[in-house]
Amino acid sequence: MELKTKSLKELYEKDFYLWVLENLKLLKNKEFEFVDWENLLEEIEDMARRHFESVISYMAVIMEHLYKWEKFRENEYMGINWKKGINTARMKIADLFDDNPSLRRVAQEKESLNKAWKRAVRRLVLWFDEDENKDLAKRYFGRPPTEEDFPKECPYTFEQVMEYKPWREEMRESTETSQP
Repeated sequence: MELKTKSLKELYEKDFYLWVLENLKLLKNKEFEFVDWENLLEEIEDMARRHFESVISYMAVIMEHLYKWEKFRENEYMGINWKKGINTARMKIADLFDDNPSLRRVAQEKESLNKAWKRAVRRLVLWFDEDENKDLAKRYFGRPPTEEDFPKECPYTFEQVMEYKPWREEMRESTETSQP
């Protein structure tokens, strides 16, 4: 028994795919004493973490683009790709929620929103550091911004992350002002 378990642990490092198949076979045969529980439990936990991290990553993209749209959009042509990025990320999150409904509850938590916001801020700092955005950095901050130049707490609710479309507000205002 110990030899079989030890060789499975070695297999984990050398051939992950085969390790999975061998553990699966053991589980199906109810040979629980031979399963590499330590690594198996770690892998199961990692699977859950990957889905959660994907949601956080997509929320960070949405927050970054919403923030740029609200604060740094200078003309009607600027931000077309931000809008596409927001819509794509929302679609990816919706797909994740369809397959993993419990992720929606976790994503709504303040800690999750703040984690995503922190990533969005890092992305904003990097965006301003790109050559084509250095003039914007000077105009808005007088220098390249740091993480300290952005709100500490997430300025968006979960509902805004998933539904807020500032471009629709602008369209509505534009049609209201153009009507006699």
